[in-house]
This record gives sequence, structure tokens and C-alpha cells, in this order.
Amino acid sequence: MIDTIMITTAFLQYSGKGPMRHEESLLEAGLRQRGIPVCYYTIKRIHRRQLPLGANTFIAGDMDAMHGAMRQLHITVPEPDDYPTSLRAFLRRRVWPSTLGEVERALETGAVPPTFVKPADRRKSFSGLVCYSERDIAALGNISRRQRVWCSEVVGWAAEYRVYVVDQRIVSVDHYDGDAAVLLDMTAVEAAVVAHLSSGTAPRAYGIDFGVLATGETALVEANDGYALGAYSIDADSYTELIMRRWSELLESARL
Repeated sequence: MIDTIMITTAFLQYSGKGPMRHEESLLEAGLRQRGIPVCYYTIKRIHRRQLPLGANTFIAGDMDAMHGAMRQLHITVPEPDDYPTSLRAFLRRRVWPSTLGEVERALETGAVPPTFVKPADRRKSFSGLVCYSERDIAALGNISRRQRVWCSEVVGWAAEYRVYVVDQRIVSVDHYDGDAAVLLDMTAVEAAVVAHLSSGTAPRAYGIDFGVLATGETALVEANDGYALGAYSIDADSYTELIMRRWSELLESARL
């Protein structure tokens, strides 16, 4: 567990209306277990830089809120790295970078078969989808055709899981889609965690989604940074440890 002695205040995003998001509910419980006072904030307060953020504060929220907090603290917002180089061997399928316009033209000429396409940038202008023809790209409307995207050959997933990692420790494995009776090959998952750590590019805490292909192989779905990571059935203590661990790493680069 990370050292939380220096954290004097934790800020959690909550509008005050309706139920709190699952992620913030877990963090609220985990922080209170650690004896850390919790305050709540709205995205408006982030945009107005009204929170007293510093070396002794912890903050959690959605992607927009976290990027705002990083800008306030002069922390470089991490570039998304859905398919780290160190993990390419675990993809078990072809994945390549492109632009929306290039994909549209390739589909129109028949140069590629149906292809899964998703945005490669932080701001997601559309949700990932399988494109069968150029008409599927056209249906996205006026989104810039210069938009960078990731493309993947279409495969069948029997089951998908999120693996939560703190340093090289797997702290939880949560099923989120498909047949829960189809289990991951944990030997492959553990090998991926070791490879990512050995590369020197892995965050100290992150999520890594794995699935079981229709062929029975365990394959990487995508990697996810830990600072605004979605939670499934992970327990409050483990989730809080992960989010705090990643935030502490980001704070090390802050100009305070």
C-alpha cells in the first residue's frame, strides 16, 4: 500500500444531485478507511481553478476533471497508449494506426475487409465501431477525416475482463462482458504485466483489459491509464490504492 500520511485532503467529483458514480463511491469508502477527509467538487470548480490543489491533496474524477487538475498543477497530461509497444505480442490480431479519411477510402475501394475503428486521441469524438463499408464512416457526420484512429481486424470475443495492476501486482480481475465461465489464461496475463513493467513505460498503476478470443487464446483488448480508471467489481480498498498510487506518481512531476 502507498504511503498516504502526507495526504491531508481528498477531493472527489460529485454534483450533489442523484447517486454518486460507482468509482467515487468506492474511493469515498477507501479514503475514509484511511482516515483521509473527503471534500466534493463539481467540474465547474475545476474549470475555474477554485480547488486548493497541492502536494498534500488527492483528487479523483472523470477524464475531463483530471485533465483540468493536471493543467492546474502543470502536470503533462499523459498521451493515451491503448496498445503499448511492450504488449503488441499479446494482441493476437492485427492492429494499426490510421486516420478516419484513410479508412474511409480503403473501405470504398475494397482495400480492407470490415474493420474495427476507434479514436486514438484523448477526446473521443465517437465510440469504437465495426465499419463494414464507407457508409459507416459517412454516418459519423462531420467528424474530421484527419482524426487519428486505431484500426483492428474484426475478431470474436468469448469473454472480456479488466485486470487491475499496482506496480507488478494484480490486485483484481473483473469480468465485464461475454461468458463469465470462459476464463483468462492468467499465465499470459502475468507475462504481459512483467513485459510492461520491464519496458519502463508502464504507469505505476493501471488497468489492462484482456479477453478470450473465439479461438480460445487470451489476448490484449487494450491498456488503460490508472488516473481515471473505470471500476467494475474491484473492492474499495484495492481500487483506492490503485488510483492513489497513480496520482502520487503524477504529482511527482507537478510544478508546485
